[in-house]
Amino acid sequence: MAFLSKTASAAVTSNSTGGGYLSLSKLPDGGSVRFALLADEPLEFYECWGAANGANKPFRFDFEPTYEDVVAEMGDFEPREGRGGPGTADVKFAIACPVYNYESGKVQVLQITQKSILKEIDQISQMEDYAELLEWDFTIGKKGSGLTTEYTVRPVPRKKGSQEHIDAAWLEAISEGFDISRLLSGQNPFKPA
Repeated sequence: MAFLSKTASAAVTSNSTGGGYLSLSKLPDGGSVRFALLADEPLEFYECWGAANGANKPFRFDFEPTYEDVVAEMGDFEPREGRGGPGTADVKFAIACPVYNYESGKVQVLQITQKSILKEIDQISQMEDYAELLEWDFTIGKKGSGLTTEYTVRPVPRKKGSQEHIDAAWLEAISEGFDISRLLSGQNPFKPA
């Protein structure tokens, strides 16, 4: 079964960490992170950023928004300009999924907008050997910075003896009310409103 839906796969192939979040962009040059996926269906959405009074805020949509949709949702925030110039918003397709981060020993939200990473994970998910994605660990490595950044994604066997820790962390997050869909309304997925 493919990791990404047909809509997500089309969005990825088209041409157009703090707290509970695992931020791949914050990995140092030459750095990597190891994690286990905790859900085999990611939350899929479109994201754009707005700025107001020196603050930046993400806005997420469960559909591909028009510029008018973005402006209406943002209120006092000014959308980040898209590649089309004035009157466009920098809207990106993204996924988010809960993961167990080995370094922190905690459940975190991994959000991915980088098409190269999405394509690699989707390709891995369609290989027969990796049909059960939740039984594997993944490492993502980063080289370069800015426009020359390259990421690599590798499936690796699950760390021996780690399944018990992964299960316990995931059960704790769920019992405390974890709900990744809260991202769509700008809320914290780890805390019920």
